[in-house]
Amino acid sequence: MIRLLHSGEALPMNLLLLADPSERLIRDYTTRGACYVLEKEEKVVGVYVLLPTRPDTAELVNVAVEEACHGQGLGKKLILHAIQTAKQQGYRTIEIGTGNSGVAQLALYQKCGFRMVSIDRNFFLRHYEEPIFENGIQVIDMVRLEMDLEQ
Repeated sequence: MIRLLHSGEALPMNLLLLADPSERLIRDYTTRGACYVLEKEEKVVGVYVLLPTRPDTAELVNVAVEEACHGQGLGKKLILHAIQTAKQQGYRTIEIGTGNSGVAQLALYQKCGFRMVSIDRNFFLRHYEEPIFENGIQVIDMVRLEMDLEQ
């Protein structure tokens, strides 16, 4: 079951930190967006944040699934839920971004219907104090994808 995190309920910081190593940035965007959690057997095992960015546009940020639950289709379930939620809330566009080294994430987002639209060069150098490595590659650029929800 996927549900909106209740007001006053603690953020699932352990999961959020899987997708974003900056607790400071996480606290910032979770106060501006809506945090949704995926529960399995009454335990939170997945999370995403839907963040309004511009009129008619939301960004899907910080999609994460507990590592023990990888390979079960839960990430895709979270993404599809976010797309449906954004549509229901009247957004016309949904965006998502990932690091240049996130090969699996790029594949998953495209399988869910997102299309690459731009590269935010040096994003991770500008916004993170410590270097981030994934798949043996330094994460430097943000690859931005989007989906038109009015199709």
